[in-house]
Amino acid sequence: IETSCDETAAAIVDYTDGHVVILANTVSSQASLHAKWGGVVPDLASREHIKNIVPVVQETLERAHLTPADIDLLAVTEGPGLMPALIIGVSAAKMLALIWDKPLIGIQHLEGHIYANLIGSPNDKFQISNFKFPLLALIVSGGHTELVLMRDHFQYEVLGETQDDAAGEAFDKVAKMLGLDYPGGPIVAKRADSFRNNNNQFSISNFQSISNNPIQKNKHGLFPRPMLDTDNFNFSFSGLKTAVLYAVKKIPEKKRDETLINEVCHEFQEAVVDVLVFKTKKAIEQYAPKTVVIAGGVSANVRLRERLQALVTTLNLEAKPLSEKIAFLTPEFAYSLDNAAMIAVAAALRYERISEKDRALLTEAYLHLEPDANMSFQNLT
Repeated sequence: IETSCDETAAAIVDYTDGHVVILANTVSSQASLHAKWGGVVPDLASREHIKNIVPVVQETLERAHLTPADIDLLAVTEGPGLMPALIIGVSAAKMLALIWDKPLIGIQHLEGHIYANLIGSPNDKFQISNFKFPLLALIVSGGHTELVLMRDHFQYEVLGETQDDAAGEAFDKVAKMLGLDYPGGPIVAKRADSFRNNNNQFSISNFQSISNNPIQKNKHGLFPRPMLDTDNFNFSFSGLKTAVLYAVKKIPEKKRDETLINEVCHEFQEAVVDVLVFKTKKAIEQYAPKTVVIAGGVSANVRLRERLQALVTTLNLEAKPLSEKIAFLTPEFAYSLDNAAMIAVAAALRYERISEKDRALLTEAYLHLEPDANMSFQNLT
């Protein structure tokens, strides 16, 4: 069960001999409900989760042609997320664990996003062995931007994280500045891709000709690349967002045509992707991972996927002949956004790796499992 934000989701997976099959995956989105507010309203999300959770669980069982008796383990997103939303999912899972007499395990939401990279197309079997370690995960979502190193399953070392806005949050805020609909991130990406595909030369001629105070590009583009030259793996997108705001304010509203808006989206997206790719490249060079994955809602961004794929391809071509090639994995688009299948996969693997004593403790998890809105990798074991 997954209710960390504005999707009420449930899934059932079958895990046998290192292979996973998604039997059912149901997602009830609240995006249209929150659109008029320009963002997710936690209390409203909570009320919708209350309304949707039982029908979603029932629909998932029906899709999988299973009954509660067929379920071996229950899992739920424990955190991080919006507390009013997390409470509903955790409460529902605890209730089902008690009524169905099943063990229950809490899963960290971002951990689920990493393991979404193991999910193939619906009904396909996929192998857990696709993860070769060390593994480098770039997590990019509305609330998180992190580089995480894994030396084995469920062993996490946070190399760097955002110091202010997350990349996905910056996408949504820029969309709001430009008067675009919610959720803004995918709209900004679509407009950016449209501008890139329809312009052979990237310029800011629109800004320079319309603005009373011409805006000049720096060596990278129109907008800055924050923390690009720092000696760490941290990120910052607040200043970039502010730079977009100042640039847009220089353009009269009556002059903000479609081409201009698309150009702003393109220049902004290129700035974000440049930073993400540069920091990832730096981490690859320092830690030599065998696998690189992207995770989180922004992993659906086509430009980011293309640039990271190109990076890994280039590094593999430049590697010594005897060097092991880096594998680059991306989640299926259906599993990039919040879903319960990724929570189920992470839970199945965790359950397999814990002792019989710890498994027994999970039968009483309904008594003490509580949501944690700020749950991080540091407090995972």
